[in-house]
Amino acid sequence: MSESSQFLTTNNPAAEWWRTSVIYQIYPRSFADADGDGLGDLKGITSRLDSLASLGIDAIWFSPFFKSPQKDAGYDISDYRLIDPIFGTNEDFEILLEKAKSLGIRIIVDIVPNHTSDQHAWFQAAINSAPGSSERAYYHFKDGKGVNGELPPNNWQSIFGGPAWSRITEADGSPGQWYLHLFDSSQPDLNWENPAVADEFDEILRFWLRKGVDGFRVDVAHGMVKRAGLPDATIYDENLRERPISNLTMQEAEEAVPYWGQPGVHEAIRRFRRVIDEFEDRAMCAEASMSPLPRLAMWVRPDEYHQSFNFDYMHGEYDPAAIKKIVTDSIVEYTKVGASSTWVMSNHDGIRHATRLGIAPENTPRPGDGIHPTDPAPDEALGLRRARAATSFMLGLPGSSYLYQGEELGLPEAWQLEGKYRQDPTYARTKGERIGRDGCRVPLPWEAGVGAANGFNTTGESWLPQPANYRVFSRNLQEGVAGSTLELYKRLLKERKLFGLGAGAFRWADEYQDKNTLAYINNGVLVLMNFGPDAVALPAGEVLVTTQHDLTAERELEHDQVVWIKL
Repeated sequence: MSESSQFLTTNNPAAEWWRTSVIYQIYPRSFADADGDGLGDLKGITSRLDSLASLGIDAIWFSPFFKSPQKDAGYDISDYRLIDPIFGTNEDFEILLEKAKSLGIRIIVDIVPNHTSDQHAWFQAAINSAPGSSERAYYHFKDGKGVNGELPPNNWQSIFGGPAWSRITEADGSPGQWYLHLFDSSQPDLNWENPAVADEFDEILRFWLRKGVDGFRVDVAHGMVKRAGLPDATIYDENLRERPISNLTMQEAEEAVPYWGQPGVHEAIRRFRRVIDEFEDRAMCAEASMSPLPRLAMWVRPDEYHQSFNFDYMHGEYDPAAIKKIVTDSIVEYTKVGASSTWVMSNHDGIRHATRLGIAPENTPRPGDGIHPTDPAPDEALGLRRARAATSFMLGLPGSSYLYQGEELGLPEAWQLEGKYRQDPTYARTKGERIGRDGCRVPLPWEAGVGAANGFNTTGESWLPQPANYRVFSRNLQEGVAGSTLELYKRLLKERKLFGLGAGAFRWADEYQDKNTLAYINNGVLVLMNFGPDAVALPAGEVLVTTQHDLTAERELEHDQVVWIKL
């Protein structure tokens, strides 16, 4: 048996729920709006939970719904214990949690430990205190360079564009110290070298765990700890993904980009883990943009995170050889540390994969950027066809999978949004040079023709307008319709659970593939993907699910299609 076809399995495959779950991401302001003000809310989400139960998901991950000035759509938190009034109340969340539990759905909430809002009480205390005070020690305050401190302390750049430092005015009106913000200037970075910060977050985590949440997704998990002394960066790449960085050794990468993936962050992770382990059956997932995969696996060692998003898989090439390598490396490296793989194709920070896969590789924007009006138009029919295939391939793999709201409808990126509607800080900070992430955040269409927002609410109000083509993707037009993307997802999740694929025994099925196809067997189910251009004949066996809903008696699978066959 060749190396590529040997069985690859996860250690301890079925012991904990997070190892095999399908987890659905809700972006609260865009899911469902009960009060009609144009912003989604918790009551709206609660009213739609039955729809998610019928989809077949195991858990929900909520993007932040905490008190916030909403300068970065809730990732700028001013109170970690309070639901923002635009979404409802803490009591509304408790009602939602109770109903979700009754439907067998677990709840994961987003926690943002890298930075706060500049409106948070900690930062307000800091800017109203003297340099060197304990209040300023919660953040990274530094004197500037230059004769009069008029230059930033180092050369770091904001992920959203522009410098990563802003200068305050002291109480006496004089120009003061500078504070670090790797994102928007309204999002000052916390100083995790200060034990008081860790103490604060211990209690924040316990607050939500006591309410009954099942875990946390940890935002910017790789950025919490900065290199001591905050030295200049020598390479600018906020995702540590470009070739010049991925070719570096781990030590070289840590030194080149001193604000990502620093060794000290692992102790902060272990402290989080100790708090999580005080409670039964809870988990946490890292948003850690780390490459290559052996480096990412360090984040899911037994005493650190339970999961970490596999961004190499999400942003990988649509190519059988490339996908085979990423999947193999992922399972091998995660298994070495006793973790399961965590697969994802779309989220609130990237172009929806129903559109992204219709973009020529040479035109693909970098992660975190949307499609600029001057970019070539994507082939959205091809994108949807490939997205259905890519998701069908992904959901047959062992491990956990994350779905982003609306992908079950085949929603494309709303990439033609006019500038006047855009709210992503990236768009403003780069004066429109980088278009930002609003295109993947447009509210969902539930019922075609119900208001201008197609059932997102009854008033038609919408914080971002739906494009005209969203109507045809409405959930009610797909419910029960053979071949629809919604029904495809339902069938995939049903068969995945029935055959225990999340905890399955996996091997590459070289005997069923050639240079234009990719095939694997998991718990007796053959998953075959045809990248084209020619149709391929299928082996004998019961067809469980296929993206090619009009599969003929000749059993030929066309290009950019997937089939699951019970052998």
